[in-house]
Amino acid sequence: MAHTFGVDLRGIIDLLSHHLYSSPRVYARELLQNAVDAITARRALQPDAPGEVVIEPIDSGTGGTLRISDTGIGLTEREVHDLLSTLGRTSKRDELGFARQGFLGQFGVGLLSAFLVAERIRLVSRSAKGGPAVRWTADAAGNYEVEVLGEAENRTTGETADSGIPVGTTIELVPNRDSEHWLEHDVVKALVTEYGELLPVKVSVGGEVLTAERLPWLDDALGYGAKVLGVRPFDAIPVEVPTVGLTGVAYVLPGGVHPGARQSHRVYLKRMLVGDAIEGLLPEWAYFVRCVVDSSSLRPTASREALYQDETLLAVREELGRQVRDWLVRLDATDPDRTSALLDAHHLGIKSLARVDDEMLRLVERWLPFETTDGGQSLRQFKRKHGSIAYVPDVDEFRQLAPVAHAQGMGLLNAGYAYDVEIMDRLVALDGPAAARRVAPTEVLAALGDPEPELERALRDRLALAKEVLERHDCEAVPRDFDPASLPALLVTNVEGERRRDVEQVGEQADPLWAELLGSLVSEQSDAAQRLVLNVRNPLVRRLAGLNDSALVELTVESLYVHALLQARRPMRPKDTAALNRSFLELLDRAVGGQS
Repeated sequence: MAHTFGVDLRGIIDLLSHHLYSSPRVYARELLQNAVDAITARRALQPDAPGEVVIEPIDSGTGGTLRISDTGIGLTEREVHDLLSTLGRTSKRDELGFARQGFLGQFGVGLLSAFLVAERIRLVSRSAKGGPAVRWTADAAGNYEVEVLGEAENRTTGETADSGIPVGTTIELVPNRDSEHWLEHDVVKALVTEYGELLPVKVSVGGEVLTAERLPWLDDALGYGAKVLGVRPFDAIPVEVPTVGLTGVAYVLPGGVHPGARQSHRVYLKRMLVGDAIEGLLPEWAYFVRCVVDSSSLRPTASREALYQDETLLAVREELGRQVRDWLVRLDATDPDRTSALLDAHHLGIKSLARVDDEMLRLVERWLPFETTDGGQSLRQFKRKHGSIAYVPDVDEFRQLAPVAHAQGMGLLNAGYAYDVEIMDRLVALDGPAAARRVAPTEVLAALGDPEPELERALRDRLALAKEVLERHDCEAVPRDFDPASLPALLVTNVEGERRRDVEQVGEQADPLWAELLGSLVSEQSDAAQRLVLNVRNPLVRRLAGLNDSALVELTVESLYVHALLQARRPMRPKDTAALNRSFLELLDRAVGGQS
């Protein structure tokens, strides 16, 4: 035996009006939406019909009701029952002439949002299709009454009396306790201006017309952008996607935007505001752009406070991203100074796009300055001088090697920031292996000169005395002759040795079989994980070659190691911290003892 679901109407109203919408303020949008839909429906029957919405708010502190009247198509008694008093009847709604295409929303469901601020709703409507006016009264408990007006027959003439009610609909809201302020003039005016200032019908509040005849960004795009964003934009890019009836402006922000900041776009649907913090309208790389757009076909969510994430929105996102990208290309071709200023302000977003877009890559190559041993230079300038881009993928490693490489005439580029290595890989893919290459620290080491044989022998003899200290830090020391002389030592990582050290550390905690397997992956000829490159041009290193006190040699070598480690900005291990404290205190002790 079949049964029919029971519906708690009070619960349904509570769900829709208190949980579907995020704030009571949306009641104004929903009432405006219903009024504009009604006008649109009437104009489909009567193209020259008037289009006007009149709102009469509560006077502050006087109590009363809010009234909103429209010159729309109105409702017959049957339509009142089918549209206003039956939830979920969208198919019946279409049959009655309120098909969803071309309308802002679902007439009826949105009206329930008025229960966010009202305890009772009274509606009087007269249909353009003919028939008497109808009064519909409902409360938040789910009770309603329908009364036909002006049907009383004159017993003398036999004619039906005319109620004098014009075609259209008037809604009256009786406020909830503590909700009167939502219906007062200043609040209503602000809400109507926010949601409906661009509507294509005349909307007035308390006798003041609030709607504009034209889209404001068509007359002064930059001025409107400053009003919406709170700051004058860098530029305004007209955008258009005809397939979804989208027009608007993409505003390039002047600066100060974090790449992780949420994109907040202002979106209108058929000139009714959906929201001013809508996400997903642009690709992630365009984090420095904010849009103001109006569309006729984008799909809002049920609450009409966000856009539905579907294939249409994905296509719009890609197309708007393409238009922003094309603007960047045009700017590069026509205004190099502004291009440079834009890259300074928003280099991360443009670098992100350059990873996958060839024209953006060429823009970055021409204009974006990178840190190099020759100062700030673009990739093209660097290649012009050095032939190829030799880069280091770590910021600290670059800063350690840069003064040494520069003194030897080597050109190095710092590729340690976001997207830099990917851009280098992209250049190699497009221009061939000679375009860019990664430089290992050992390559810089190989370019350093050998010291005089006698000095080298003396230093190696002294380093032999400090063998235990060097082994303690998994390090070997080598003397070299290089500039700048002010740098006593350079700490260079040996990749194979570093791998061996990591395997040993893992193997100490692993089972024997796994440790043996790991050990087989490492060459037995691996050197120490680090190399301490001593600069024989430095006076301290030269004095080290003449020391005979083995304890002082150990102290000096360990101090040079710790200094080089700090210069390299590498993480300090516990034994490194212990070495720093020990060497400092011992040197201090010797200094104090030497003065006594």
